[in-house]
Amino acid sequence: MDLCTQYLGLKLKNPLVPAASPLTRDLDSLKRLEDSGAAAVTLFSLFEEQIEHETELIASYLDYGSDRYAEASSYFPTPDRFHSGPDQYLDLVRKAKETLDIPVIASLNGVTTGGWIDYAKQMADAGADALELNVNWIETDPNVTGQEVEQRYVDVVTAVASTVALPVTVKIGAQFSSVANIALRLGGAGARGLVLFNRFYQPDFEVEKREVKPHLVWSTSHDMRLPLHWIAILYDKVPLDLALSTGVHSPIDVVKAVMAGARAVTCASILLDRGIEYLGRLVYGLEEWMTNHDYESLDQLRGCMSHQRVANASAFERANYMKELLSFRPEPLAFR
Repeated sequence: MDLCTQYLGLKLKNPLVPAASPLTRDLDSLKRLEDSGAAAVTLFSLFEEQIEHETELIASYLDYGSDRYAEASSYFPTPDRFHSGPDQYLDLVRKAKETLDIPVIASLNGVTTGGWIDYAKQMADAGADALELNVNWIETDPNVTGQEVEQRYVDVVTAVASTVALPVTVKIGAQFSSVANIALRLGGAGARGLVLFNRFYQPDFEVEKREVKPHLVWSTSHDMRLPLHWIAILYDKVPLDLALSTGVHSPIDVVKAVMAGARAVTCASILLDRGIEYLGRLVYGLEEWMTNHDYESLDQLRGCMSHQRVANASAFERANYMKELLSFRPEPLAFR
């Protein structure tokens, strides 16, 4: 059984790539992920705000307006929560490359084209095989247009891709009026891959203390449907290697992702919930399903459920939307 796949110019032994998470921030966990079947690993993200010369600027933003809207300050972490400098991160990249036999993908999380771009070079020098850009920004200014937001993404990718020789993949959210167009533009800016999608985390309100508190909820298989269908739409339409993120919890989820057209399948929630070794069950389950259905390689399976043969993908999606709604029948109420 050939589970090999090509992603970002890297030959992977299977499509399973653990996503950036607390499980990929230390060497022991990275080694356990490799032993459990990971084909590559994406290291925990280095945030733009963690880089030393940016911290003072961020601190000024956090303090701005706090005298007028005291509760608003609880939205932001204090500057001492940011680790100053990327030295530890670069050391992890070096040690991971020395220890692991699988590709190591470094991760940068930021929104500007400032000095943090320089650290992309340092990650390449430290030995990273590829770089994932997690461009995570929720624009709240009503005066900023969608076009300006999209241009910020394109500018960041252009700056990084022109700085390093590493293959660059971009992890984005789904909050775009045209996901297909921004994907095409990111490819034109130099991206080699696209990770769909970044989850939109929403903190909760603590009403008695009037504070905003973190409320991280793990994904479920249901969350996979949005990236699944966008990969099916984009497959063979944009010059990018597509990776599915969010909602991968079972071997069948991995099968679905490849059927849609994914070259890599990332996961985090299920490993945080069930343990690192559960990754081996995902790999074994994928191989077992393919054997039972007479597939000899992943390439035979990839894209068979994509929109590759659909003449009008938008009409196809609308038809399925109508079909889904019209097929619903509420359950009859039970008399008590």
